[in-house]
Amino acid sequence: MSDSTADGMRRIAVIPKGTSHEFWKSVHFGAQKAADEAGNVEIIWRGPVVESDTGSQIETVKNMITMNVDGIVLAPNQKGGLVDAVEESIAEGIPVVIFDSGLDEGPEIISYVATDNYHGGKLAAQQMAKSINEKGNVILLRYLPGSESTEQREEGFLAGLEDFPEIKVVSSDQYAGESATTAKQMADQLLQQHGKDLAGIFAVCEPNANGTLEALRNAGLNGKVKLVAFDTSDALIEAMSDGSCSGVVLQDPIAMGYQAVKAILAELDGKPTEAVINTGEHVATPENMKEPEIQSLLKPKILE
Repeated sequence: MSDSTADGMRRIAVIPKGTSHEFWKSVHFGAQKAADEAGNVEIIWRGPVVESDTGSQIETVKNMITMNVDGIVLAPNQKGGLVDAVEESIAEGIPVVIFDSGLDEGPEIISYVATDNYHGGKLAAQQMAKSINEKGNVILLRYLPGSESTEQREEGFLAGLEDFPEIKVVSSDQYAGESATTAKQMADQLLQQHGKDLAGIFAVCEPNANGTLEALRNAGLNGKVKLVAFDTSDALIEAMSDGSCSGVVLQDPIAMGYQAVKAILAELDGKPTEAVINTGEHVATPENMKEPEIQSLLKPKILE
């Protein structure tokens, strides 16, 4: 056990995939909310700046083990890459909750707190079909190899499109990378190849969608080529208002941070926890985006 229990203060490390995107700042808000409710809990918020920096994330986990925190809440940015670090934490008696994105089999984690990303991908396929009248050529723009949450979305999207025989996937093997800049470059290339006969693009996460949106605008194809996104941003909210984006699949990052911290505290208190906690998925559209429930998910509170 950690020495921090001496003063009654429990230290929980919350390690996101990256710290720069709004999504993670909302996770931080939820984690802090759970800590404030419980009392005597300190959240140590650390993570890589960019989501592809697996080495830095492993280093962060190891630092938290050295600090002898009471528990670790982790969103692994590589499903295989973080297994050893998690095993090490558990071996040192520090329990681990995984959130947002899965980890490869092996470690005895306490709980997995996440969106059902596969179902979210299927919702994206349905929204895409609706916006292109169930026919036409579409592109699936992937994110990063090994990112479990986005892989689930990608697979769910492709499976969902099987219900629509007149929709053809013309590209599904290209990766956008971790920034809006790399996503824009990839989307530019794909639009040059497929743009004239293209009905829609599914971008599987926030940086991916922001870059794709910019590429569509630059090519004068926004509104013509229907964009369905996963995860919100100010740019995408504006794009739904002006017709450049046809729908955004939403997660509940506040619930994710909140439930993950609650699960680790339950474990420390010797209380039972669910092995899998689903935080829900929703679809925002230009038609429903003003509804209060959708508004609270489009603009979740953040902690800087």
